[in-house]
Amino acid sequence: MINYFDSDSDEEYDDILDQTFFNKYHCIRKLGQGSFGQIYEAKYRKEKYALKFEDRKKDLNLLQNEAATINYLKGPNIPFVKSYGFTTNYNILVMQLLGKSLEELLMERKKFSLKTVCMLGYQMVNILEFIHDKHILHRDIKPDNLVMGLDELSKNVYLIDFGLAKNYRSPKTLIQYPLVEKNKLIGTARYASINALKGYEHSRRDDLESVGYILIYFLKGRLPWQKINAKTKKEKYQKILEKKIEISSYELCKDFPKEFEDFVEYTKNLGYTEKPDYDKLRKLFDNIMKRENYTYDYIYDWTTSEEKESRRSKTDTTNGYSVSNPDIKEDEDNKNNYFYNNNSHIKNKLIIENDGKEKDTVYCSGACSIF
Repeated sequence: MINYFDSDSDEEYDDILDQTFFNKYHCIRKLGQGSFGQIYEAKYRKEKYALKFEDRKKDLNLLQNEAATINYLKGPNIPFVKSYGFTTNYNILVMQLLGKSLEELLMERKKFSLKTVCMLGYQMVNILEFIHDKHILHRDIKPDNLVMGLDELSKNVYLIDFGLAKNYRSPKTLIQYPLVEKNKLIGTARYASINALKGYEHSRRDDLESVGYILIYFLKGRLPWQKINAKTKKEKYQKILEKKIEISSYELCKDFPKEFEDFVEYTKNLGYTEKPDYDKLRKLFDNIMKRENYTYDYIYDWTTSEEKESRRSKTDTTNGYSVSNPDIKEDEDNKNNYFYNNNSHIKNKLIIENDGKEKDTVYCSGACSIF
């Protein structure tokens, strides 16, 4: 995967495993890594959480932006945040533990069935409509950042890794910020939109165009611009851009229902400030499901026999929305220790931890550019 921010090496985080942070969270295994940090599973009392670590020496402060963004969004198919804090070496985000990413699940199967792709695609459109309505762009939509829930939430897709997220319009006036050319790619080249690869400012269309490429990746198991040889990242990005421009939506999607071609073509042709027709995109999946006599039972290619029986006995009316996230009770020793974003039009609070030694109110700085 190609990211604007290089992934951190394991050696930089070799002091995390089997350690306890904030006198609570004991790290028991590594789960993976994002574009700017490492993620570990941790236990506190009887509960398990995901802890995301960012090296403070790099002075990126992207994790603070991610904590503020997720805490602000607080909605279906977005992981809940337990707390955010720091130690001498790391910024740490404590959040809901989720299951495997769609990239991991795809690697186990090489490709997904048509039904599974439609059920995933429907949820992905739901998620993006939700965050876009709250003035936020993700800017790095990819299979690694789409993960399944656990236990009773295992039918739901969650969007993670909001370190590159930002506002695309004023929350007060709803006026979209002007189109600018930045020249640097934000996100992952394989799934990035054509305009993002050209270096233009992201808008809603770019998140959705990435979904279109992901859907074809799930159906085929690969994309035409994978494994392009180049001497530099800049050259590789340029070759990927040229390939995406060269190949038509028809050619990209020709072995699959026409609705996928319609999805890709529609998102590629959206204007910078144009509001996407999310209902139209969902209808494309509905058409396929109806024609193929599929139902939204959320029995995926990887669903276990036990889960299949459970889901067949229930009628689902949420179309992949998580009805609610598990309740999070504030710790008694942290009940007055909150993170406030003082630039937000919505007052959000988030428990702040500081090595378990101090209790500070931390105010959002310029790093939290989303508000």
